[in-house]
Amino acid sequence: MRLSTQGRYALRAMVDLALHQGQAPILRQEIAERQEISSSYLAQLFLKLRRAGLVQSVLGPGGGYLLAKSASEISAGDVLRAVQESLAPVYCMDAECQDTCHRADGCPTRALWIKLGQQIDVTLDSTTLADLCEQPPRVAQENPVRTSG
Repeated sequence: MRLSTQGRYALRAMVDLALHQGQAPILRQEIAERQEISSSYLAQLFLKLRRAGLVQSVLGPGGGYLLAKSASEISAGDVLRAVQESLAPVYCMDAECQDTCHRADGCPTRALWIKLGQQIDVTLDSTTLADLCEQPPRVAQENPVRTSG
């Protein structure tokens, strides 16, 4: 499973909002600057997040964005699904593609992909924005990508 830029940026923006929860509405431009995301790209993401009921927009002077629920009520899975992120571990398990795989009935690895997909859902749905806000920032990667050679 590889998340798109949409999913990664949406989650970063939502954690940013969660970190500033309880304050006045946050300007999109402020989030964009802190997260190094294009403000116009962020506007597209916030539109999807607003439609999913995860953020509220406040118009006018002093306006901006707020979480629509508390950070402990919004999971990482909620955010990723709101921006239409596929959480399937392999292409053939994606809901849109599932019916097109001619090997599905006899696939020896299908059970593994189902189990992996369930674990992905459990992890993302049990991790809230509040949990992510509690994570200390890390300068170095704890689990670097290993390359052969």
